[in-house]
Amino acid sequence: MSACTALPDAFLPARGQREVFCGLTGIVWLHRKIQDAFFLVVGSRTCAHLLQSAAGVMIFAEPRFATAIIEERDLAGRADADAELDRVVAALLARRPDIRLLFLVGSCPSEVIKLDLGRAAARLDRSCAPGVRVLSWSGSGIETTFTEGEDACLAALVPELPAAAGDAAPSLLVAGALAEVVEDQMARLFAAIGIAPVRFLPPRRATALPPVGPQTRVLLAQPWLAATARALGERGAKVIPAPFPLGAEGTQLWLAAAAAAFGIAPARVVQVTAPAMARAQQALAPHRARLAGQRVFLFPDSQIEVPLARFLARELGMAPVEIGTPYLHRFHLAPELALLGEGAPVREDQDVERQLDRCRAARPDLVVCGLGLANPLEAEGMATKWSIELVFTPIQGFEQAGDLAHLFARPLDRRARLRV
Repeated sequence: MSACTALPDAFLPARGQREVFCGLTGIVWLHRKIQDAFFLVVGSRTCAHLLQSAAGVMIFAEPRFATAIIEERDLAGRADADAELDRVVAALLARRPDIRLLFLVGSCPSEVIKLDLGRAAARLDRSCAPGVRVLSWSGSGIETTFTEGEDACLAALVPELPAAAGDAAPSLLVAGALAEVVEDQMARLFAAIGIAPVRFLPPRRATALPPVGPQTRVLLAQPWLAATARALGERGAKVIPAPFPLGAEGTQLWLAAAAAAFGIAPARVVQVTAPAMARAQQALAPHRARLAGQRVFLFPDSQIEVPLARFLARELGMAPVEIGTPYLHRFHLAPELALLGEGAPVREDQDVERQLDRCRAARPDLVVCGLGLANPLEAEGMATKWSIELVFTPIQGFEQAGDLAHLFARPLDRRARLRV
């Protein structure tokens, strides 16, 4: 717990107006990950438009998500919400017999009218068993922000994980949705280092939930999984403190933390990762030449801001003017804060008007922010990077280090070309 007390001297909490996406956005990457799951949002047409726009799915496609739209008669109490939901779920399962896990996802409208989706999920789970499991979680903007939707989803899965055998050998569970190509790369590296067995949460198939127990060691792949880590801890698992796998340095330290938990020497990690590390550093070199010395301002949006700032500062030579993050989990981010060092300008939460004033006064070379702020700041002459792209794009691991750096170099290159 000593790591929980370490905060940079420049750390300041903020309290005020915020601008964030709601937790429903997490469905955009989760529905691609769990291939036999389906996400049924109980919400409004606005919820449906958000998901359709964010996912970029054509109207004729068959995505693994949909919205059960709350109409005026539902709001007026003229319809039986349970009966309506049962009807929609029955029609969905008849049309999509491949579904093995159905999530009922709460939204702002369903929270406002007090729909008890937890009870509805329990009822439907009994009626749909054993072929389909039904769970619920909230993606409401009242309760969650942006990436917290994934945390709520995975936390809802944890009670369903099978118990590991009492005499089971230590195992590694990587928690957090990773792109399949990144997951495959990580699995190969873990195998080469000598860590086994290694499982991932969420799994690619809902029928292959990983077991968990006191011998399970958890390595977080994303910094926003506070509720998931807590739920895994209640099942006896232990979280391995580690930086997050962004950039060459972050990825190697992430792997090294896992190796240390399994009693594997650091030299083995260095030996296994040397070729990938060399490729990553080669990919980073041209971007470092472009970005070194540039000042960057990070607005709070996804909770990935602190690991990003560490990557930008230590591997690309950029200077963070301000590192905003919606929530700062001291234990999970302690290794990142230690790498950033004393004086890192970290701010938790947001008072958006004051933050905009500080950003305008600082005039940074690059601003990392949400979509709602990007266009106005661009109009004021600042180069911006959409923070949502850093969640939708595969950026973890050695092989993606150059791609991650390119995401920050691209806005500056675009602005330079426009000036010409």
